[in-house]
Amino acid sequence: MTANNLNAQNRDFEKDVKTIEALIKASYEVVSGEKGAKRQWGRDDYLHHPKAVYSYFDRQKQEQSTMTLQEFHKETDDMVFDTAFYENEINREVRLFGNVAHVWSTYETRLEKGGKVERRGINSIQLIFENNRWYIISWTFCGETDKNTIPKTFDRN
Repeated sequence: MTANNLNAQNRDFEKDVKTIEALIKASYEVVSGEKGAKRQWGRDDYLHHPKAVYSYFDRQKQEQSTMTLQEFHKETDDMVFDTAFYENEINREVRLFGNVAHVWSTYETRLEKGGKVERRGINSIQLIFENNRWYIISWTFCGETDKNTIPKTFDRN
């Protein structure tokens, strides 16, 4: 991609990072789509700080694991090749202090557009405000299980 194309693309994404609400909305949009559909990774790169990290509980290893944004994109690409994936937010709680925001974002996942909810969980998303915009700096997610259900305070449904 040329520098001019990259600058034009970034201008398109600027609205995504001006508010916390826009940033969270965009973050769900970039991962959602039909089976085999290419995800919006350029847009996702723009949402995240260059030093961003993802963290999740690896059920096979029974330990917390981390990955870079690029590793997350690869894992997601491998998954969406075989199935549709639609994730949407059903509840959000935000705490702000200075240039830091912590977002608790409850989500539900469907494997077909408008289909039944296949799984739910909570994203703990840390944001920073820098250079007159919001960035995702870290993202920890935890899926709901029979033993670990989403508390009522995080589920407006």
